Amino acid sequence: MGNRDARVRGLAARAGGWSARHRWAAVGIWVLFVVLAMGLGSAAGRVDVNEGDQLSGETHTAARIIDDAGIKEPAGETVLIQAGPGAGTAASPEFRGAVADVVKAVEGTGKVTAVTSPYDTHTISRDGRSALVQFDMRGDAETAVDRVEPVLHAVAGVQKAHGSVRIEEIGGASMQKQYKDAFGNDFQKAEYSAVPVAFGILLIAFGALVAALLPVALAITAIMATMGLMGLVSHLQPMSDTANSVMLLVGMAVGVDYCLFYLRREREERAAGRDAGTALRIAAATSGRAVVVSGITVCVAMAGMLFTGLAEFEAMGLASLMVVAVAMVGSVTVLPALLSLLGERVEKGRLPFLGRRRGKRSATEGSRFWTAVLRGVLARPLVSVLVAAGALLAIAAPALGMKTQQLTLDQEFGKSLPIVQTYNRVNDAFPGGSEPAQVVVRAKDINAPEVRRALAEFKKQAIASGASRGPVVIRLHDAQNVALVSVPLVGGSDMDRAVKSLDKLRDEVRPATLGRVDGVQAPITGQVAGNHDFNDQLLGSVVPVFAFVVVFAFLLMLLSFRSLTVAITSIVLNLLSVAAAYGVLVAVFQHGWGASLVGAQGVGAIVTWLPLFLFVILFGLSMDYHVFVVSRIREARLRGRDTKDAIRHGVVTTAGVVTSAAVIMVAVFAIFGTLSMQSMKQMGVGLAAAVLIDATVIRGVLLPAVMALLGERNWYLPKWLHRLPDLTHDEAPEAAAGPVRGPEERLPV
Repeated sequence: MGNRDARVRGLAARAGGWSARHRWAAVGIWVLFVVLAMGLGSAAGRVDVNEGDQLSGETHTAARIIDDAGIKEPAGETVLIQAGPGAGTAASPEFRGAVADVVKAVEGTGKVTAVTSPYDTHTISRDGRSALVQFDMRGDAETAVDRVEPVLHAVAGVQKAHGSVRIEEIGGASMQKQYKDAFGNDFQKAEYSAVPVAFGILLIAFGALVAALLPVALAITAIMATMGLMGLVSHLQPMSDTANSVMLLVGMAVGVDYCLFYLRREREERAAGRDAGTALRIAAATSGRAVVVSGITVCVAMAGMLFTGLAEFEAMGLASLMVVAVAMVGSVTVLPALLSLLGERVEKGRLPFLGRRRGKRSATEGSRFWTAVLRGVLARPLVSVLVAAGALLAIAAPALGMKTQQLTLDQEFGKSLPIVQTYNRVNDAFPGGSEPAQVVVRAKDINAPEVRRALAEFKKQAIASGASRGPVVIRLHDAQNVALVSVPLVGGSDMDRAVKSLDKLRDEVRPATLGRVDGVQAPITGQVAGNHDFNDQLLGSVVPVFAFVVVFAFLLMLLSFRSLTVAITSIVLNLLSVAAAYGVLVAVFQHGWGASLVGAQGVGAIVTWLPLFLFVILFGLSMDYHVFVVSRIREARLRGRDTKDAIRHGVVTTAGVVTSAAVIMVAVFAIFGTLSMQSMKQMGVGLAAAVLIDATVIRGVLLPAVMALLGERNWYLPKWLHRLPDLTHDEAPEAAAGPVRGPEERLPV
């Protein structure tokens, strides 16, 4: 375990040394990079994920047929007219008058076209109490939300004139409008809150204004540069607003973390009596290397999303990977330059009550709390492992019964949106009417007799088979030889029943009708079909994503620490941390234990995409702490301490920075747990719980206890693995102790 080579060989040490000697050049290059990235990204514009390209299979095929045919589907809207109990039926004069007034009012706005009366289209419920007026918004469907307000006002006016019946509008544009009005600022508030929250915690952690500003500044500039890069990369891999939000979340977390690791080590060395240049050199050689190893590991984990085959996930993975890489590079280049420029001025703006209580004693001796915890853990490591692992397994146990599904409007928004009630009333009266399946039929000649007969037979069999109660509507596009068939699915908002109806259409009705005509394509799409295909594709990608992330993380740990034992324990502890986070999610959102504390009553399921997303994000982020702590333990071991003493030193001296970093991450993620959408609550709570568990139970108890039990076996590497590349870069502080004096000095390599 001895460090046979006193040279500082690490990339981080060389980068930090160069930046400290050429401080203004390093800062200038970073600023130029950020400005260029933003400018070029803005000039290139961002290409977003096309809805039709998000999935493979039938949903994608249907979207391609529509795009190739140049068919622009308008935004459809529906007005529900419903008689109250004892108030007659659709045949009553009052009801007919309400229908006529709705038709007249929406036509009078000049914003709609193709208005149809329920008496012509037979969209009247079986009990005769409900009817639908249907129409399309003029113009581009994607911007219909900006033009729907006059129509909503017109419908509301008819409702005031007809108090005996319920009159409500629903559709893609009106739903987006209500969502935008109610929650449109949710994400912005969360994103804007992240910065002041992180800064406030850093201010308390460092006790100095300048020191607290550095990590936030690095994170913000890394995010700004990545936003520009996303615009450039989007022309090869389309991006999305979701990818942008995830990038901001990850960028703030890792940007602050990496800077925090570096800055804390530099302050610690100065508090130990070293001059500013030497302290900076040591921080570059030790914490800088930990940042590089951690950053590469996180990038590998984020790259796992590229194996899903889902465009949204690929966008999130690539955006997260880029911001981590940018933050990592900034931490080992511009940060040393800024610290070199500032020198002692990094302590400017001290908070009066904090004074210098985090001074020499704290920096050199570590956390009193964790010293006390470690004393007990290392005295009884086996008991500590059994208790901590048992507790985490108990927390993870609910995850065995995890139920995943795409959340319905009820589950996603609860009772907070009036339009959710409208959605439920439409589905009760017309099952599947709000989210019909759409069959996209393409033929050489859509008007050929055999094709027309097959379409008629499909319409008949869709109802006869029990998959739909109708009305099945066929729209012909003669010039493109395409027909669009709308089929309301039995089951409506009950996804399990709706999927069974979809399967019946795909597996029974279609083969017996349209499938018998040569040259006819008839993929079935729609909201239910899209959710179903998404779930299938996501489940199919779980094994390759898990395998990729775990195998590559294992290899990186093996190469970075040259220890088979460290690599194995890293993976096992991270998996245990993720499992515990899953358990918390299921307990709160599926079983409802403590759900009222986060406003999640009645959800009953975990949103389909979240488990895989959390695994990738958490596996990457948890490596931050693991690499930082184990690097410090290994460094102490290389300097001659025995394993138990090295564990004590490594954990205690890193406890402050890990705690500060974890508090920031938990606070930022918890902000997302306050959003109105249940899927965002689940993401925020899951991330916050996992980071909290990881930074306390895993790094403070399990890791030191396991390493204490293993003793010298922690550093075991079989002889047959000695030929592996040596990426350890054993940078002990003594190897880096020469002060940074000026541009003429050359760092040993």
